[in-house]
Amino acid sequence: MTASDLAIVAALVFLWGMLSARLESFDMTAPIVFTAAGVLLTHGPLTSLGITPSPELVKVLAEATLALVLFSDASRVGLRQLRPDLGLCLRLLGIGLPLSIGLGTLAAFMLPGVGATWLALLVGAALAPTDAALGAAVMVNPAVPSRIRRVLNIESGLNDGIATPVVLVAIAGASTAEHVGDTGPGKAVVELAVGLLVGAVVGGGGGRLIKLGRDRGWVADGFAGAAVLGLALCCYATSVALDGNGFIAAFTGGLAFTAAGGPAAKLVPFVEETGALLSLLVWLLFGVIAVVPAMEDLTWQTALYAVLSLTVVRMLPVALALTGARLGRPAVLFVGWFGPRGLASVVFALLAIEELNGPMARPAVTAIAFTVLLSVLAHGLSADPLAKRYGPRLTSPQGPPAASSTSAPLAEIPERRLIRRTLAGNRLRE
Repeated sequence: MTASDLAIVAALVFLWGMLSARLESFDMTAPIVFTAAGVLLTHGPLTSLGITPSPELVKVLAEATLALVLFSDASRVGLRQLRPDLGLCLRLLGIGLPLSIGLGTLAAFMLPGVGATWLALLVGAALAPTDAALGAAVMVNPAVPSRIRRVLNIESGLNDGIATPVVLVAIAGASTAEHVGDTGPGKAVVELAVGLLVGAVVGGGGGRLIKLGRDRGWVADGFAGAAVLGLALCCYATSVALDGNGFIAAFTGGLAFTAAGGPAAKLVPFVEETGALLSLLVWLLFGVIAVVPAMEDLTWQTALYAVLSLTVVRMLPVALALTGARLGRPAVLFVGWFGPRGLASVVFALLAIEELNGPMARPAVTAIAFTVLLSVLAHGLSADPLAKRYGPRLTSPQGPPAASSTSAPLAEIPERRLIRRTLAGNRLRE
């Protein structure tokens, strides 16, 4: 990336921070804005200003972003927050998510060029995780019952980490089919095991040390968040150095960090906001690299698959998973619809582009990219209107009461928190 590229990216981040509240009032979310900016900078009237990211930069940025998001998402879900809705979360993650992956994989065989099982599994697993940030209006709207918002938030925080091993094994299997001599899924499974061990040791040990240091007054408040950021990166890098899977280490490290160090609400936001800033750049790269090729390769089968992925492939497993949960049909439909595909799916597509060189991966990447693009528009534009219109109609589900004021609050969307703190700092300086 050149100095002019950096200047353009920095200016885009600045402009979004300045106009974010105004744009969000028109349902223009950060993914919509930065994806559109990426397209315009490379294939539109602003082509002369276009950025030219190197493959190495794309890979490093995608991997760093996913590692931080996995760590922060996992560390935000503590036992106190999970306990009131444990049954619903287990239903969605233990039943709904595997069914979504399986149904998405079966449907992927209809895609032209996706005849191999590994590629079909890649598409199905990459599009199974949800992204709460694309439905930010739902997550912060008090008209939607708090329990529904908590369940959507927890599901989004954990399903990307659960789906990551499946995606990586699928990429390894597809790579083996493409290049004779690759070690393939067997090595990927070993890497996953190493990642689990490293994440548990580094994340749990780091969480315990940070808790000990804070209890004894050794940790300055201004650097506690930076310490957690360093721990998240340490989980990832240590696993990679030991030939393990860094993403699984980051996700496991986040879980172990909270389990060993207790509630991390005051520490994790620094990691979240760093990941949120990097995610803006990932959405920009998505617009630069993936959107136009996906539109050029678009077929009616791919368009149909995208529609099915956002509706039947998501909503049917959710309905089956929540059968007998006594949520009511409107609530089940609401949870089923607000399963937007976002950052994790984008990163998986970028990784597939880098790992699966050649035309073999292009149909799978096209399906992932177009589905995410459709989700960015459909969920980004519908979140606020549907939350306002149908949120009050969703009666509070039967079951455990909502968390009290002393419980861990619902995590705020990282992008919105980043913007809010920036604007607050500007007002203080004025």
